[in-house]
Amino acid sequence: MNKELERIARKVHEVFQKRGLTLSVAESCTGGLISHALTSQPGASSFFIAGAVTYAAAMKEKILGVSSSTLARYGVVSERTAREMSEKMRALSSTDFAVATTGNLGPDVLEEKEKGLVYIAVSRKGETSAKELRLRGGREGNRDDAAREALLLLLEMAGKQ
Repeated sequence: MNKELERIARKVHEVFQKRGLTLSVAESCTGGLISHALTSQPGASSFFIAGAVTYAAAMKEKILGVSSSTLARYGVVSERTAREMSEKMRALSSTDFAVATTGNLGPDVLEEKEKGLVYIAVSRKGETSAKELRLRGGREGNRDDAAREALLLLLEMAGKQ
């Protein structure tokens, strides 16, 4: 885990612990990196409730409850899927916030979507925010960048409270 991701995860700890907020995570392309970054620091159990890595489309549907029509119409790598992942994870875990990632880290094209195309989403009651990323690094760098950007979006949303 890179130092920047570690620094941002510490900031999430501070904000969520100070405000008494809870968090869950639904990851695809980041493969558990966000959950790892958050739980690598002591005290995560005070706010981090659950994390799920749903890499396969079928698991996004079966575990999280992402609609099969969303997956069929928009694909796994889509803003709509990221939004549903975050919303369903928040509902499933009854947390104040949920963050989700889905995308293509490379090296090949996936669903006719280029390497580096990632969608992140953060959900809280009544509001979901999503962002498209077009990452240019290798697979490992793209994964780190996606995790970092997801946590930054989370902090931005949490700051609106």
